[in-house]
Amino acid sequence: MKQGDQPDPNRTAGTQAVHRALSVLHVIARGRDQGVALSSICQQSGLNKSTAHRLASALVAAGMVEQDAQTRLYFLGVECHALGLVAAARFGLHHDVDMPVRRLAQHTGDAAFFSVRQGAWSLCLLRHEGNYPLKSHVLQAGDRHPLGVGGGSLSMLAALADAEIDQVLAAVMDEIRLAFPGYTRESLLGQVAATRRQGFAVNRGQVLKGSWGFGVPVRNPEGQVIGAYSIATVESRVTPEREQFLGDLLAQEARALEQILCARASAPGLAPIFFSSAAAAATQSKRHHHDASSHRRMVTHPLRETV
Repeated sequence: MKQGDQPDPNRTAGTQAVHRALSVLHVIARGRDQGVALSSICQQSGLNKSTAHRLASALVAAGMVEQDAQTRLYFLGVECHALGLVAAARFGLHHDVDMPVRRLAQHTGDAAFFSVRQGAWSLCLLRHEGNYPLKSHVLQAGDRHPLGVGGGSLSMLAALADAEIDQVLAAVMDEIRLAFPGYTRESLLGQVAATRRQGFAVNRGQVLKGSWGFGVPVRNPEGQVIGAYSIATVESRVTPEREQFLGDLLAQEARALEQILCARASAPGLAPIFFSSAAAAATQSKRHHHDASSHRRMVTHPLRETV
């Protein structure tokens, strides 16, 4: 082995430090405006107290995190807000999904969401409340769950190819067992099969008892799963008829967003959102060679096309 091929211990340690710092940042983000104590950071990240404190202090120094001088609780800092504004401008997510999520909440009376896929995880980007007095608080904007946990997240997992599902579960099952003990690999695969059969995902109170979730995935013009619309409701509101109603409503909004993404990808000079520039170039070069009927089917039913 050449000297240049030897693993660099400093580089390995540096990568591990970055991953740990991001883990701390994710824990603090989940605390929202309530803040997070150092003990909670340790518990949720698996880091010891000295490491967690050192990383949190570094994030404070960078402006990514703030610490309340009296309570000693940690909060996201102004630099995170600035980065979020930059990312939102690039992806244009709120412009495209804010009104549909509001519409879902208004039509159903329940909480409605849009989540984006981040590798093997789902990030809740947006939440709007309906007017039904009993609320489900199982998912908040900024929450990050492993794929398969929750209605929208499950719909994304079920829309993947079987080989990719195996890769995702290999990456997240340890976290799922720790944070969501009601799930097993076998139960998730069973829910994937059920989701594919019915065309939309249903979480029957596995994340939080009495809180049900429904989800339908969204694909980009290349057919890649990039997000999901979902609805959370209380169990007492669920009937077989309403399950189908919610599934159809979510599929309608998913189809509409996919059509917007397809139109944007084909418009000269407009940068498509939700997929990379390389994917955009590939889409542009192959767009006229795609079978029109298969493309319409992908837009018409965003989940069943994977089966």
